[in-house]
Amino acid sequence: MAIQQLNEEQIRTWTRTQKDEWWFKNIYRGDTPQLTWSSGLSGFFLGGILSATALYIGAKTGVTIGVGLTSVIMAFALFKLLAKVGVGRDISILENNCTQSIASAAGYMIMPLIGIMPAYMLVSNSIIPWWQMMAWNCVMSVLGVLFAFPLKRRFINEDQMPFPEGRASGVVLDTLYEKGSDKGMIQAKVLAITAAGAATFQFLMSDGLQRLLQFKLFSFDKWFGWASPWHLRERLDDYYYVWATKAGAWIPKIGGIDIRTLGLRGAIDAAMIGVGGLMGIRMASSMIIGTIVNFVILAPWMINRGDIAPRLSTAGKTIAIGRGEIVTQWSIWWSVTMMVVGSLVALGAKPEIFTTAWQRIFGRKAAAPAPAGSDVLRDIELPLWVSFVGIPILSAVGVWLTHWFFGVPWLLALAAVPMTFVLTIICTNSMALTSWTSTSVMAKITQFTLGAIDRTNPATNLMCGGMTSEVALNGANMLSDIKPGYMLGAKPRQQAIGHCIGIVAGALVSTPLFFVLFLPARADGTRSLETMLSDKFPFPKALEWKGVSDLVATGLKGLPTSALVAMAIGAVLAVVIEVLRIRTRGRFPLSSVGIGLGVVLPPDACFMMFLGAFVFWWMGRRHPTPGTKGHSLWVECCEPICAGLMSGAALVGMANAIVNALLN
Repeated sequence: MAIQQLNEEQIRTWTRTQKDEWWFKNIYRGDTPQLTWSSGLSGFFLGGILSATALYIGAKTGVTIGVGLTSVIMAFALFKLLAKVGVGRDISILENNCTQSIASAAGYMIMPLIGIMPAYMLVSNSIIPWWQMMAWNCVMSVLGVLFAFPLKRRFINEDQMPFPEGRASGVVLDTLYEKGSDKGMIQAKVLAITAAGAATFQFLMSDGLQRLLQFKLFSFDKWFGWASPWHLRERLDDYYYVWATKAGAWIPKIGGIDIRTLGLRGAIDAAMIGVGGLMGIRMASSMIIGTIVNFVILAPWMINRGDIAPRLSTAGKTIAIGRGEIVTQWSIWWSVTMMVVGSLVALGAKPEIFTTAWQRIFGRKAAAPAPAGSDVLRDIELPLWVSFVGIPILSAVGVWLTHWFFGVPWLLALAAVPMTFVLTIICTNSMALTSWTSTSVMAKITQFTLGAIDRTNPATNLMCGGMTSEVALNGANMLSDIKPGYMLGAKPRQQAIGHCIGIVAGALVSTPLFFVLFLPARADGTRSLETMLSDKFPFPKALEWKGVSDLVATGLKGLPTSALVAMAIGAVLAVVIEVLRIRTRGRFPLSSVGIGLGVVLPPDACFMMFLGAFVFWWMGRRHPTPGTKGHSLWVECCEPICAGLMSGAALVGMANAIVNALLN
């Protein structure tokens, strides 16, 4: 059924008290279960599983996947199934919304783990203890929740801001629970079938799981004398190179450089196909262009010039040229330049993000306070005193932890707090208008400002920028999660509690998993940063943070002239591309951020993401008519298909990495 909402004139002329009374009378579902044991536990466990998936995808691509709608469909299907077999009851629409909010909060917890934390470890050449990582992450996340609720009354209750992504979740929930609708079960079946297929394919490519199955369980190695378990090669060109090496056959080269050195490999990755489907053809095409320009044209040229060369590690070992060295020695500079400049131009082209944020907070005359006892929402809103008391306390704790854990000077860590509050307002307004938080871009303001004051300690620009990013991200996304609850009549106070449950779930799952996947313990119990970055997990977001940090700390000295020229050209191209995109109102087919991202990602991942984006784009063009089977499958079920590909492949991929770590 259609969700009730105020019209534009009512939004413009009514007072907040009138809007609250209307909402309480017409929308609020006071008797509908919301934060229950069923929604709390399902959100906790689904959030943990989906945050693990998000960590896996984020480390591979730097792209953060939304887990909200996936958790909505999974929870809907799970409890429908349990109710049918008589094991439990179906959950209400508000319980499902609460599950989604908890799972989304858990998914946000991976952001520091794919960006700021590994960047700090690479810069400082030290490993952050797990308990410090978890404590800092949780404090900043809860601080974001406390920042969000004073803004909620203005952005959602009074101004009725759209929050497009949150509104979409509300519409999906309303559709799923509409009487007579079977759309929810259809999408759930599509997700389950796709996930099962992706998981099966990933299982056949998993060396660790096959070793466990064939050697440990069935002892095939003893019966048949197998030296290694059979499994499909993820890189299909391995089969050719094994044969070519034995037969002395042709090895493809570009400018005399083996294409394997350039990272140009052929691989199949179901998770990346799913990411591409959600990403869209514009971003995926831009990434392919970045990949081709960098690894087919520029990298061979720079290797032959000597600007990219083998080097000695801190342990005195020679590190040969490979995709990782190409990126960290040379390509990172022009790619980060394109991403940062392009993002800043795109942000500057939306002045309403800044102007309306200030108008809503400071520019209007405050409404007269409601008479005592007339606030109809006083028993269901999170009391403002919680934020007014909690923000100073948790800010002090966050400053203390940032100083203690990372050595950031007290005053500079403290200076990041008011900057964080201002940027949280701007990012929340951005989320409300566009569903884009701009946290990564806005955090660069803190990174450059405080880094310029303290150039000697890279932790100052990194961790203060990370503080801004994490608080603003949680604050903005918290309000995006509250929007569907507001549309459906949920209790905001219970959503805040649910968000905190999700923070705990995400921290408990993603933090230990980070160490198992990327920093596995060696035989002597120690861990090494050498295992963190790999072709499989290149951590592009961490490399972006590290590139900006290096630029802040050392400036441009020491860079080869070719890198400086590439940075200048990249900056100009980024401006041109974003201006053309703005002038054409989004129809220009390239993205400067996408081109930069295609440089730091492995080429095989970019090829798979482009394949996924192209398939869904092409099938969408072939089946444009709503109501047809093709449109229902390829357009309406795009997100369930992509979520199934990502979750099935990622969960089995993580299981394989864990088994490899344990067996080794």
